[in-house]
Amino acid sequence: MNIEEIFEDKQKACITRGILEALPEWFEIPEGREKYIKDSCGKKFVCAYDEDRPIGFLYLSQTGKDTLELAVMGVRKEYHRMGIGKKLFERARYIAQKEGFSFIQVKTVKMGDNDVEVEVTDIGKTGTFTFWSAYTGDSAIWEQKRVDAFNEAYADLGIKCDLQFVPDGAGINNGKLLSAIAGGTAPDLIVTDNSISCYQYAAEGSFMGLDAVLDEIDLDVSSFFEGCKDVMYYNDVCYLIPQDTNVIMLYYNPEIAKECGLDPENPPKTIEELDSWSDAMTVKAADGSYNRLGIVPWLDSGNEAFILPYLFGADPYDKTTGKVDLTSDKMLNYMAWIQGYAKKYDPEKINAFTSGLGQMFSPDHPFMTGKVGMTITGNWFSEALKEYAPDVPYEVCAVPVPEGGRANSTTFGTNVFAIPAGTDPDKAQLAALFIKFAEQGSINEDNFSVWRSIPVIDAAFDDVSLTKNGDEMYALERKIANSPENGIPALCSVSAELSNQFIALRQNMIYNPDADAKAALQTLQDQMQATMDAK
Repeated sequence: MNIEEIFEDKQKACITRGILEALPEWFEIPEGREKYIKDSCGKKFVCAYDEDRPIGFLYLSQTGKDTLELAVMGVRKEYHRMGIGKKLFERARYIAQKEGFSFIQVKTVKMGDNDVEVEVTDIGKTGTFTFWSAYTGDSAIWEQKRVDAFNEAYADLGIKCDLQFVPDGAGINNGKLLSAIAGGTAPDLIVTDNSISCYQYAAEGSFMGLDAVLDEIDLDVSSFFEGCKDVMYYNDVCYLIPQDTNVIMLYYNPEIAKECGLDPENPPKTIEELDSWSDAMTVKAADGSYNRLGIVPWLDSGNEAFILPYLFGADPYDKTTGKVDLTSDKMLNYMAWIQGYAKKYDPEKINAFTSGLGQMFSPDHPFMTGKVGMTITGNWFSEALKEYAPDVPYEVCAVPVPEGGRANSTTFGTNVFAIPAGTDPDKAQLAALFIKFAEQGSINEDNFSVWRSIPVIDAAFDDVSLTKNGDEMYALERKIANSPENGIPALCSVSAELSNQFIALRQNMIYNPDADAKAALQTLQDQMQATMDAK
């Protein structure tokens, strides 16, 4: 066996095609395979030969001014477990060093029940950093696995993560984090699903700006989905890094659709079609109460303020002007829609119907019991269905919107990392290494597979097993995630308060459908703008 560096692009493509097509278990999706073949051109490329036969290859992608990344590696099946991958990498590492790059190591570590390859960056520093995670339940178990994998990967470099589970959004929702920052006892890193409050913390100076530390560890975030970048930057400084993101969709029961004379192969695409489907699915009891409703638009968005307004086309906060905007025509159209829905179906009857329904992660959720035929929520609901109602059929589609809305789009929801202000610079670098580690597809694979969360960059989809297996829901998520109109709405210095106040206003309008929504929105807009201006 011998290993050679390949310089001719046609030869690279030919080698890549021959080996990837011989590995259908890993590279079965034609589009992904062709992308790897195309991307081999222009890359630093090494090939292993058994006499004249190519038996393995890898190529490197430049991901920073000093960094080369192992982009793709493949070895013919009959040559597995012969150390060929290791020899290919050793040659690639030699090339990287010779040309002046700071190479990235690749290690195999335990992630749950699986051995996975991970990239490890040597920054020449050692030490222990403290990490507060907000995760609970199954997510906490997964968190422990990825911290264990990090500690295993970085053990030889003398770096360790001290994981501590801190509920209430890693101390964001109960003031624990602010107290720790003020008292000089804050962790070096946090992760939370409360990105809205996190953004307000960033605006108030509670988090460290990350641009310098990202450069130091060579983490390039330029390829992240543009919509995800909404939460990353405040005043053009990066404070937050999304771990993954989520997609909002319409879930519907195809059997109920058929029962009502609807075509489940052609789900609603407009708000008018959604209303028509809802009417068709609604069933009244003899006493006028409801046995089933087609949809309750606010059912699974109780703590999500601006998902539907944003999809209706509204921008609750205008970054260009720095103004809160709750009285646009599109926001008023949204309020008129939900008030009209409440009035049509009677808010008291809706309240009586929904009061006894279970929450999302319970077997009594109305979609699982057939009490509603549709609901608007995120990809995580698929896990709830799998856990509590595996026999309930469901399909998903993009959320229908009115004319002028953001069709085939989503609001991104995301878990975010942040480094508290005042963190020791060396500890901040170590914490940033964990962020970089956690962005890897191999580390997030379990997360993606369970919750159907998605990567923050499109290219990473190709490495996720759900993509390789041709999962239809995941394919739809990828399509929606690439909409140029996606974003995370109403991010500003009063994000959390604005969100909470809007939710309260919305609920009041629902159960008082004749109330003047415009006047109420104007009052809230003025109040929030005054609060922001005073900061």
